[in-house]
Amino acid sequence: MVVIMKLKKILLNLFLLILSALIIIGGIIVFQGYQMYQAALGQASVEDMADNVRSQPGFTPLEELPELYLEAVVAVEDQRFYEHGGVDWKRSIGAALNYIVPFRDNFGGGSTITQQLIKNITGDDETSVKRKITEIMRALELEDKYEKDDILEFYLNTIYLGQNAYGVKAAAQTYFGKEPSQLTLVECAAIAGITKNPYKYDPVRFPEFNKERRDLVLEQMGKVLLRTFRSTDIVGRFGGDEFLVLVKGAASQGLMNRKCQ
Repeated sequence: MVVIMKLKKILLNLFLLILSALIIIGGIIVFQGYQMYQAALGQASVEDMADNVRSQPGFTPLEELPELYLEAVVAVEDQRFYEHGGVDWKRSIGAALNYIVPFRDNFGGGSTITQQLIKNITGDDETSVKRKITEIMRALELEDKYEKDDILEFYLNTIYLGQNAYGVKAAAQTYFGKEPSQLTLVECAAIAGITKNPYKYDPVRFPEFNKERRDLVLEQMGKVLLRTFRSTDIVGRFGGDEFLVLVKGAASQGLMNRKCQ
């Protein structure tokens, strides 16, 4: 009994020691990340970066992009985009835990659209905890200063979509020879699916991989629509057969020709 009590005490002390060390290390990393954030502020403010995005040739305002393309991007990349404040803490913690103890092959990363935008406009994609903390701080600042639609607009004009195409307008012209407003629903989904891996999901180089990704985008859109609308609203918006295609993530001939408006 005495031996067991001593062993428990040793284990408790060891646990507290490890916990204390982790807290200290975490504090140091957070402090260094904050220093990086302060240094970044001295180089360029988020307002300066936003103005730079808007001044780029080919910048396309959000109102000129098809609504269903916007829904496709949010559905496949950041379903809680309009709910979180720049950082999806639930998703981030889940991604961190999955990285340490893998429990899902397709869990994905924890970055939100806002965080990805920060990476796009800073060009900083270093894999480090300090950089991640800086990214989080800048994402929170961006959300504090801009509306969600502004952030989505910036993001869609800075994402790389393969074939030297930056932004959906360039991608629509490159892959389909169209303006964004002329895209069909399936074409919208095809472009939205490229972002995860612009080389692998290039519709020209690897159409079979793009089709797999495109169907996943359609499936995710269907799931989001199920949560967002009443079933009668959905059928009224797309028609029963079309919605069934969305849910299954398939591409019927009818959807292929439906404009993405």
